[in-house]
Amino acid sequence: MTTTRSFLRHPTALTLFGAVAAFCTYGCAYAFRRGITGMTFDGMEFAGVSYKIWLVTAQVLGYALSKGIGIKVIAEITPEQRALRILQLIGFAELALLGFALVPAPWNIPFLLLNGLPLGMVYGIVLGFLEGRRQTDAMVAGLTASFIFASGFVKTVALTLRNNWGLTEFWTPFCTGLLFVVPLLLALYALTRLPAPNADDHAQRTERTPMNAAQRGAFVRTFAGGLTAFIVAYVLLTAFRDFRDNFGPEILRSVGITNPAIFTQTETIVAVVILVLMGSLQLVKRHFLAFQLINAIMIGAAILIGLSTWLFQQGVMSAGTWFTLMGVGLYMAYVPCNGLYFERLVASFRYVSTVGFVVTLADWWGYLGSVGVLLYKNFGQPTISFLDFLVYGAYGLSVLYALLIAISYWSFARQYSSSQQPDFVPITTSLTQ
Repeated sequence: MTTTRSFLRHPTALTLFGAVAAFCTYGCAYAFRRGITGMTFDGMEFAGVSYKIWLVTAQVLGYALSKGIGIKVIAEITPEQRALRILQLIGFAELALLGFALVPAPWNIPFLLLNGLPLGMVYGIVLGFLEGRRQTDAMVAGLTASFIFASGFVKTVALTLRNNWGLTEFWTPFCTGLLFVVPLLLALYALTRLPAPNADDHAQRTERTPMNAAQRGAFVRTFAGGLTAFIVAYVLLTAFRDFRDNFGPEILRSVGITNPAIFTQTETIVAVVILVLMGSLQLVKRHFLAFQLINAIMIGAAILIGLSTWLFQQGVMSAGTWFTLMGVGLYMAYVPCNGLYFERLVASFRYVSTVGFVVTLADWWGYLGSVGVLLYKNFGQPTISFLDFLVYGAYGLSVLYALLIAISYWSFARQYSSSQQPDFVPITTSLTQ
């Protein structure tokens, strides 16, 4: 233990250790959720609707409910409770996958809701280990790269297990999770070895503390204008990103791509690009400048999504390249919302709080939107193919998301400009009185 503490005194070592530990922890956690999305359940229906549609909808609904619960849980959790809570949540999710395998269809559909119900809180708890540090940007870049890479990697692992081990599509998600139990335990132990933020971290990034209901309400009221526009944009983004992720096998199969390794290949490229881009923000020391750059990246990402889709439709770009570039654009927009955006916002205004709370708040609305889109597509527009729905959605997202992010930034920028006046009273006061 003494050796570990001595090693982590070096800023570079601390950054790499934290980024790798977070990457591995959340990457392993994804195995308990995304195995189901690699399955297609061809020929299976319930009440005239594709069986996979029922399963994905149930799981996303559970995930959305989890985010709602997590607004309170993550805001109030103490550092000492984090590791145990993660193990409890993931253990419950794996037991739900066992129930899904054992109970015959269609009675096993509710087990996917139970699977998603605890998992929506895991990200916010992991983020709690990393926030409020001078190295947070690079560490969070590692954390967010994990769910990009793991999204494709877990699908590849699940499909390989099913094809090579002769598993049914009902048992494959549970067995996929089992493979990641030991790596999860090792990665989580490493995450617990991170030292707490020190006085220099507090001075540069603002102290991070649990927030009660009154403090959470004060935060939302303080930033209501910019936060509202941002969350509406995030709802659209989450719904679109989740649709691409959940129905990736069906979308790629419709354009003639069936190789299971395609998911690891495309999402690894996306993860590397995003890791480098987001990690480089560590070099920007002025918090509001970093916040401005993040907003510019997110708007540029929306343009990339629309442009790559247009080039694909014109026959200029192959389906595989389009799917990859769309992923780059999606995650250029999505990744900052999962920590870096709010990390720099909180640091800019020096607001004593916890980033995990506001990330989870945005996620709650985002996944409610994802449920809405799933219901609309699968029950309101069942005749539209997954590919066509993705293409139409890409154009709509490209325009609306960019516009909403611009409005949100304008609101925050005005508030920040006002806060720099001599008569400005620090908004941290409401949390420290």
